[in-house]
Amino acid sequence: MSASQSIKPGFTPPPADVVIDEAAVLRLSALPRGALDELVARYGLSLEWVAPGAAIPGSFWGDDEAGIIGETLYVRPDTAVHSALHEFAHIVCMDEARRADAHTDAGSDDVEEEAVCYLQILMADHLKGFGRERALADMRAWGYTFRVGTPADWFARDADRAVEWLLNQGLARQTNGALEPTFHPRGTA
Repeated sequence: MSASQSIKPGFTPPPADVVIDEAAVLRLSALPRGALDELVARYGLSLEWVAPGAAIPGSFWGDDEAGIIGETLYVRPDTAVHSALHEFAHIVCMDEARRADAHTDAGSDDVEEEAVCYLQILMADHLKGFGRERALADMRAWGYTFRVGTPADWFARDADRAVEWLLNQGLARQTNGALEPTFHPRGTA
């Protein structure tokens, strides 16, 4: 998403002092071959690669942003890794009925949107060639902002609602004191 694009209804533009640096983020083409495919397969969901330059089906923002239709994530090699994880986390966080009808707009509320952001960060540690620190840095470069500031600040200090939501929906579990994804979509455990 470029800074000049309109903001999704219900969202606010980043503060004027936030600098969006799209060139700084890692693209799917930089990951080890098959890395995203493996993560998506762990969840039993579908991934479709779109040819370079072709329009991405189900993309809310257009351009190189990932898209969603039903249980399928659509990406191109030039899609930002964090975009793919974010849209994939939306698919995972939807209940079965909403997932079946999903097309372009995930239709989440504020708490679920926070959970999606948190889950994409958790997933980053399970995506070869990416990781949590890179996810947080790329989210910051893309212009993600939270009440407490940066994505890293939010993740460390202000994500209680997201954590509670993910635990209540069975999408994450505590393992040795750390939160881990359960690797199944909502409603399919």
